[in-house]
Amino acid sequence: MRTRRLGRTDLAVTEICLGTMTWGRQNTEAEGHAQMDYALERGVTFWDTAEMYAIPPTAETFGRTEEIIGSWLASRGGRDRIVLASKAVGRSPGGFGWVRDGQPRLDRANLVRAVEDSLRRLRTDYIDLYQLHWPDRSTNRFGARGFALGDDEGATPIAETLEALAGLVRAGKIRHVGLSNESAWGVMTYLRAAELHGYSRIVSIQNAYSLLNRTFEGDLAEVAIREQVGLLAYSPLAAGTLTGKYLDGRMPEGTRRAIDHRKSRYARVNADAATRRYLEIARRHGLDPAQMAIAFVLSQPFVTAAIIGATTMDHLKTNIAAGELRLSAEVLAEIEEAHEAIPDPCP
Repeated sequence: MRTRRLGRTDLAVTEICLGTMTWGRQNTEAEGHAQMDYALERGVTFWDTAEMYAIPPTAETFGRTEEIIGSWLASRGGRDRIVLASKAVGRSPGGFGWVRDGQPRLDRANLVRAVEDSLRRLRTDYIDLYQLHWPDRSTNRFGARGFALGDDEGATPIAETLEALAGLVRAGKIRHVGLSNESAWGVMTYLRAAELHGYSRIVSIQNAYSLLNRTFEGDLAEVAIREQVGLLAYSPLAAGTLTGKYLDGRMPEGTRRAIDHRKSRYARVNADAATRRYLEIARRHGLDPAQMAIAFVLSQPFVTAAIIGATTMDHLKTNIAAGELRLSAEVLAEIEEAHEAIPDPCP
C-alpha cells in the first residue's frame, strides 16, 4: 500500500484510508472488528472516524463508532500500528441537540470536552489527526450550491479555535489538526491565523470528491497543492451512487439511502445520466466501476488519501484493491469527456 505525506508533517499515511461511519448502525461491532483486521492485513493503516458516527446521526448512535474502534484496540493492542483520525462537531443551529448539552461549538470548552470524550471511547491517549467536522460559521457545505450568508451569531472566531487546538497539541492529546467540509477562504484564514499567532498548522482538509462532484478542483485544489494541505477525499463513490445501485430510483434494502431520513446529496438531476457514462467507461475497459472511481480520485495531485467504506467484506476488499489500479491515459481522457458533458451533477 502506497503512502503519502500528511501536509508538511513527517507523518506518512496510506493513500487508502479506512472509513468507519457505518459501524454501529449498518454494521455490528463484530463486523467493524473484521473490517479493521482485514484493512490492517492489507496494509491500510490510516483510519478515519468522528464523534458523530455512526451515520445517519442519532442520539442513540452518537459515539458508537469510536467505541467499536476502542474495543478493537483494547482486544488487539498495537495502537502505534495505525494513524487514527477523528472529528469534532461544529455549531449546528437546530440540530444535534444531544451533542454537548445541545450547544456544540468549536470553542475551547467544547473542544477539550470533545477530545476527552473521544479518547475515552477510543481507549487511547492520543489522536493522530483531529479535524473540525464543519465550520461554526455559515458556509455552503453538504451539497449546497452558491453561497448565502447565514446567521453567524455564536460562531467561534477561527483564532480562538486554533488556540484551543494548539493547547490540545501541547498536552499531547492530539498530534495534528485538520479541517473538513471547508472552503478555500476558510483554509487560508486558518493558515494565516496559525502563522500569525504560532498555532498548529492545518495539515489536511476532508471534503467530498468523486467523479460526480469535482468542485474541489476550483480554488481548493490550488490551495491544497501550494499550501501542502492535502485532500482526504470522502465519498469517492458518491455514497455508493457510482456503483449504479441507485439507478432509476432503486433503493436496495439496508443501504444508506434506505435508512437515512435525509435526502441524499447524490439524488440529483443528471446523477443517473452521469453515472451511466462512467459505468460504460468501466465496462468498455474491463474495470470494476468502484475501483475506477477510487483510482481516479487517487490520480489527482492534490489528494493525500481516498476514504473508503463498505458494509460488506466483499465491497471492502474491492475498494482496498483500488489502490493497486492505475488508470490509462485513454480511460482518463474518456472520464474527462464525460465530465465535460455533465459537470458536477452532485456538488
